[in-house]
Amino acid sequence: MMIKALRPLLRRSTYTGALFAYAAALASLPLLSFALLPALVWRSAPEGVLFVMVLVVWAALIALVGLARTTRRALILAARRLLRVVLPAPSAARPPGTSPEAGQRWRTPLWLLLHVTVGWTGALASGLLLFLALALPGGWLRAELALSLFGRSARVTGGWQSWALALGCLLFAAVVCVLVTRALRWSAPRLLGPSTAERLALAAERERQLAERNRLAHELHDSIGHTLTTTTIQAAVAGELVSTDPAAARAALRSIEESARAALEDLDYVLGVLREREAETAGTGAVEASGTAEAAAAAPIRTLADLPELLERVRHTGAVVEWERSGDPTRVRGTLSRAAYRIVQEGLTNAVRHGSGGPITVRVAAGPEALELDVVNETGAVPRTGRTRAFPTSGHGLPGLAERVRLLHGEIDAGPDGPRRWRLAVRLPARWSA
Repeated sequence: MMIKALRPLLRRSTYTGALFAYAAALASLPLLSFALLPALVWRSAPEGVLFVMVLVVWAALIALVGLARTTRRALILAARRLLRVVLPAPSAARPPGTSPEAGQRWRTPLWLLLHVTVGWTGALASGLLLFLALALPGGWLRAELALSLFGRSARVTGGWQSWALALGCLLFAAVVCVLVTRALRWSAPRLLGPSTAERLALAAERERQLAERNRLAHELHDSIGHTLTTTTIQAAVAGELVSTDPAAARAALRSIEESARAALEDLDYVLGVLREREAETAGTGAVEASGTAEAAAAAPIRTLADLPELLERVRHTGAVVEWERSGDPTRVRGTLSRAAYRIVQEGLTNAVRHGSGGPITVRVAAGPEALELDVVNETGAVPRTGRTRAFPTSGHGLPGLAERVRLLHGEIDAGPDGPRRWRLAVRLPARWSA
C-alpha cells in the first residue's frame, strides 16, 4: 500500500505536468502588467477594491487569450505530451464544416483560467516548501521555524529536527506536484476534449471513412480476386496447351494480359482514392488533393454494358458460359448497373473457383420494376484438367455480396439448387437505376 502511494512521486510525468502548470503561471505575467493599468489610473480607490479589480481584469485578459483557436491547439498539443492525457489531435477536434456551438467556446478560457490558477497556487506552495527545505538544515541563512497549534508552540532552530523537517518539506513539495498534475489531468479531457457536437461529428466522419474503406475492400475483392482466379486458371490452361495447341495457348496468354491490365486500372483507382483520403487527413495542399481527385474521377467504371467482355475472359479459362438475358441490361444506369456488374463478377469467380467444370449459366433480366441476376454452376470434384485447383477461401465473398445487396434494398439467395448445382439469385429494385 505504501509503495502504491509513493508511485506518483517517482513518475516523470508528475513533474512534467507540474512544469506545464508553472509555465502557464509565468506566461500570465505579461498580462498582469496590463491588468495593473486601471489600478494606476484609479489610485484613490481602497486597496481591497484595487486588488479585486486587478484580479478581475487579469482573469478577463487570460480568458480573452483562451478564445483564440491557436491557443486551444497549443494547449491540446502540450497536454497530450506533458500530461499524458488522451485527446483528439487539434486538426481532428473540429471536423470540417462544423462550427463551435453556443456555450462551448467558454471551455478553453475556463481551462486556461484553471490552468493559471493551479499553476500559481502550486508554484507558490512548492516554492515555499523548497525554500524551507534548503534553509532549515543546520540553521542555514539563520532560518528558524516556529509552529503553534491549539495553544502549544514549538521552535525548530537546528539539529536533526531541522533535517527531518527539511525532508518533510521536500516530500510535501513533491505531493504538491502530484496534486497539480492530477488536477490538470482531470480537467483537460472535460474542457479541452471534444464537445458533444464534436464527438457526434467525429463519429459520423469515422462512420463515413469506414463505409468508404468497406466499399474499396469490396472493389478490391471483386475485381482483383476475380482477375487472379481467372489468370491462374488461364496460366494452367496455357501451360498444358503450349505444345499441343499453340494458338489456344497464345489466346489464353492474351486473355491474361487483358485481365491483368483491367485489374491494374482498378487497383490504380483504389490507390488514388486512398491517397486522396490521406491527403485530406494530413491537410496537404489543394494541388495534390485536386490531382488525386482527378485520378479518382478518371477511374474505370464497370457496368452491365461490360458483361460481354467479362464473360469472354471467363471463357478463356476453358469454362463454358451461357448467357441468358431478357430486356436490355445496357439501359440500366448508375449505381444499379455498377453493383449488378460486381455481383455477376463475384458469382462467376465463385463458380470458377468452386465449380466442377460444368457449364455456368448467367441470366440477367432487366424489367421495369426489378433487375434479376442469376449465376448457376455445377458442383462436384471433377476438374477439367489433370491438375487439381485449390483456391483459398477468404470468407468475404458472400457476406460482401449480401451487404452490397442490402444497401440497394434488394434480395439475395445463395445455396444449393438441386443435388449438383449451386445458384446465386439476386433481385434489385429498378428504382435504383435512376
